Amino acid sequence: MATDHIRYDVLARDALRGVLRRVLSDAAEHGLPGEHHFFITFLSTAEGVKLSPRLLAQYPEEMTVILQHQFWDLVVTEDRFEVGLSFGGIPERLVVPFNAIKSFFDPSVQFGLQFDPSESVSEAPAANLPAAAAPSALAVPSPPFATPAPESQDEPAKPSEGAEVVRLDRFRKK
Repeated sequence: MATDHIRYDVLARDALRGVLRRVLSDAAEHGLPGEHHFFITFLSTAEGVKLSPRLLAQYPEEMTVILQHQFWDLVVTEDRFEVGLSFGGIPERLVVPFNAIKSFFDPSVQFGLQFDPSESVSEAPAANLPAAAAPSALAVPSPPFATPAPESQDEPAKPSEGAEVVRLDRFRKK
């Protein structure tokens, strides 16, 4: 087989990350339109990821955040996004480089992107970042890419203050 000197795989991966960057930039500027919301899974110890020690202890390998109703100060740059979320009533500021992201999913339109873990940057210790104040969001442990579906009737929704850690089985198609 011929050698790919152009590296189409890298070009395609970067283009797809550009889609993610554009979607988040639009959300930062205009908010989320309609029913759109995002499940974003990333490597919690990848280089450039900034989580509090508390979140890193809870999610030592991967973390999935859901940007839907209660997030604030979403900032998108060429190589990362930053967002304020509340976990268990405690406000946090997350910094996530695009190359640390494993998957992106918008269940409102069944659109998803998945990045091979080998495409992500090498793991390195995460730095601490001071927390900011404001509302709340959801964080879920992150298994392999999952397709969210409505909650099971067997599991009633529990009201909570701040973030709720949920099993992704609640979102899997049955």
